[in-house]
Amino acid sequence: MEPVLTLLTPADYVTTQWAGGTTTQLAIAPAGAVYAERSFLWRVSSATVELEESAFTALPGYRRLISTVRGDMTLSHNDGAEVTLHPGDVHAFDGGDETRSRGRCTDFNLMLRKGAAEGDMRALRFGVGHGVFVTGARADTALLHCVSGRCTVRCGEAVCGVSAGETLRVENARETALTFDAAEDTAFMAAQIWAQ
Repeated sequence: MEPVLTLLTPADYVTTQWAGGTTTQLAIAPAGAVYAERSFLWRVSSATVELEESAFTALPGYRRLISTVRGDMTLSHNDGAEVTLHPGDVHAFDGGDETRSRGRCTDFNLMLRKGAAEGDMRALRFGVGHGVFVTGARADTALLHCVSGRCTVRCGEAVCGVSAGETLRVENARETALTFDAAEDTAFMAAQIWAQ
């Protein structure tokens, strides 16, 4: 099956308040799933953390991957050792852990239902000119969220312009070569998801 590209803009996102700021849902599966009902297979979101110290909502039954896109965050799970994340660093943990954070930042999250979905997350950076990213051999879906800059993304005959705040969604994503033509320094967070 050929890859299918869809550009998601802020008009497609769902933003809600939480105790420490706002969280913006960029994508969720299956379509129509509701985060609050814990009925989803996977979810990609970005949240602002406006408190110096905050507690994460417990998500038993889910595996989480988190990074920051602006600012640093220090996490501890179940009162254990602390880990500090700088922009682009990725940290995986059990969603059921009692997790606390320190530091004001904007984060990027991938949530995966255990036993049903698996995935990975990484930071991508492109200077002015061309760059290439090839999705994984198992990736069903890839979401590339543009953190800063702007570029043109090509995949076969498909061409899509992506700017800061927008997300490129790629379905049928296995081993898909995406070519980036960046007009300026451009940063993405890339999440890839596949059925387990």
